[in-house]
Amino acid sequence: MTRRALVAVLGGSAALLLVVVGCVGAAILTVSDHPDETPECRESVRAEEAKVRTDRWDPPQELPGLGDYPEIHWQLRASGDACSRAPGPTDWAYQGVVRLRPEDARTLAQRYGFVPYAPAEPDQAPLTGPADAWPALAPFLPTAPRWLHSRTYDEATPSTRWRAAFLDIEHRTLFFTLHDH
Repeated sequence: MTRRALVAVLGGSAALLLVVVGCVGAAILTVSDHPDETPECRESVRAEEAKVRTDRWDPPQELPGLGDYPEIHWQLRASGDACSRAPGPTDWAYQGVVRLRPEDARTLAQRYGFVPYAPAEPDQAPLTGPADAWPALAPFLPTAPRWLHSRTYDEATPSTRWRAAFLDIEHRTLFFTLHDH
C-alpha cells in the first residue's frame, strides 16, 4: 500500500470514528435528564405521589369482588425514575384503603377464602402488608384491625398487576397494594 493510500485509509477511519463518537454522545445527551427539566419533572412526580385520590378504581376488575363500595383512598408511587428520558415505561406501585359495604366484605371473605394473616409466617414474608401502608393512607386504616389474607384473591384473574390484599371484615376495610409488571 502506498503512503498516499495509507493516509487516506487512516484519515477516513479517523473521520468515521469521530462520527461514531459524536452519535454516541448525542444519544447519551438525548437519553440523559436535561438539567433544566429535571427539577420541574421531579416536583410534578412528588406532587402526584403525595395526592390521596378518592376516585373509584379503574379498571375495577383489577380489584375483583369489591361490590359498590362507598369509599376508597389510594396513592401511587413511581417504582423507578419517572423523569428519565430513557426509552421504556416507568413501573408504578399503588396502595389503597377501601371501605366496603358489610355484605360485600362477608361475600369477599367467603368467595376468596380469606384466612387470618400472620406476617411472621415464612410463606407470607415477602408481602407488603398494612403495616407497610404509606403515611398518608395510615389514617384510613382501622385502629385495631384483624387482618385476613387470601393468596387466591391475590392471584385471581384478571391480574394485570401484582396484587396483595388484606381484609378486615369487622371494620369492612380492604387494604391493597398493586405493582405494574
